[in-house]
Amino acid sequence: MDSLNHYRALSPTKLWRVGSRRDKTIIFGGWFALVLASIALGLLSVIKSWSGIPLDFGGVTVYITVYPTLIICLFLTLTCGWRWGAIPAYLSTLSLALYSGMQWHWAIIFACANPLGFAILAVGYQAIPANKNLRDSNSLLFYIQLSFVASIFSSSGALIWCYTNHIDRTALLAIWQGWWLGAFLQSVFIVGPLLALLWPRIAHWQQHHPAYLRLASGNVRRSVLRLLGAITTGVLVYGAATIQLASNQLDRALITSSSSMSAEVSNAIMILQQTTWVFFWVFAMIILFIAFFGYQLFTRWQRSTNELLSDLHSANESLECLAQTDGLTGLLNRRTMDERLSSEWLRTSRMGSGGALVILDIDHFKNINDHYGHAAGDAVIRSIAQAIQAEARGMDIASRYGGEEFVILLPQTDAEGALQFAERMRNRIATTAAYHETKELRATISLGVAIFSAQDTSFSAWLARADQALYRAKEAGRNRVMVAS
Repeated sequence: MDSLNHYRALSPTKLWRVGSRRDKTIIFGGWFALVLASIALGLLSVIKSWSGIPLDFGGVTVYITVYPTLIICLFLTLTCGWRWGAIPAYLSTLSLALYSGMQWHWAIIFACANPLGFAILAVGYQAIPANKNLRDSNSLLFYIQLSFVASIFSSSGALIWCYTNHIDRTALLAIWQGWWLGAFLQSVFIVGPLLALLWPRIAHWQQHHPAYLRLASGNVRRSVLRLLGAITTGVLVYGAATIQLASNQLDRALITSSSSMSAEVSNAIMILQQTTWVFFWVFAMIILFIAFFGYQLFTRWQRSTNELLSDLHSANESLECLAQTDGLTGLLNRRTMDERLSSEWLRTSRMGSGGALVILDIDHFKNINDHYGHAAGDAVIRSIAQAIQAEARGMDIASRYGGEEFVILLPQTDAEGALQFAERMRNRIATTAAYHETKELRATISLGVAIFSAQDTSFSAWLARADQALYRAKEAGRNRVMVAS
């Protein structure tokens, strides 16, 4: 999945440090304006009493709270990062709480409700790199589920609101349900379409401004564990709170109508309440088991995925090695050697550090193949490659350039050093036998040496001079070294 699908937060410190004046003015200025708008809309929701509005659906009454600030702050959280949305959400909730007469120490705690819900969304997208354009069913379903859990967490503020405002516990259901249901509906039906519409442009902007983004957390397992814990807690709190609030209303109804209700009906209602709680705790155990089982599955999947990625990395390294080396000798092949020669020629031309090329060819190699066979010829080639590797320095670059032709690049080497290397190679091959089955095979080599010259127009010209020196060595009787002029 593309890296932009991961939850990448916009870093204010990086933006301030490396951002252009235009970007800093637009982003910080726009964010500050949204902070002010969030505070104003939060106060308006209290002044207009947009909390716990009853709506009737087919005889069933549900309660919804309209809180426009949530739309702004949630969108900021999803697109810029948790802090960008949490700060205006906190200031807005703090302002309306103080405006409503809530004591300051309770207001400080109460204002954490929506930032807590936004934290669930941030953790969720850190754990699961779901696509935020919401164009497919999986990403949409993930967003809906995460929005529900976040709404439940944020609705914990309803308990503080009702307690500090001395609202009767039987009226708590309207406040609490209005909070989480209103937040959930605004998240799904307003922020969701807005995110689907604008995310491609936001992702494009992030792609062109990677220096402004905070690096994603590498501990995916911890993020998944936090997400599962948050979802499990949210579901259990939702179930317990719903049953408890419904029980409060039912207890009040039993008290007010106890004179007209028979003992059998009262007992039946009490048994139903007890059965509901028993069902809840059974349900809670099932949810905990599913969360634990899901985490175990994830860790096993992650472990197997990491093993597959490791195997794939090793396979890619092996393929890259095969693409660059000669299969018979393990030295570089001709294509890779040409690339290295080009780089070294450019470096040497620029820095003037000097260097030498050595080309060697096996003398009368065709006779070896004709008399002993190609397998024996391969044994001779391998023995020469081993001799080159034994004589070469760590910085030297050797290749099998053709059938029985080898090229060795000697960086930072003068004419004397190159000639000594070539003579050592010639003597080593002349005095060392190669073996194939029971046969002892001996061969000699001819070598051409070319020192780097500023008059060479390319590495090909440098190589051509070494090849001409090799040709002169063969013409002079073979088993000798010639240096190019």
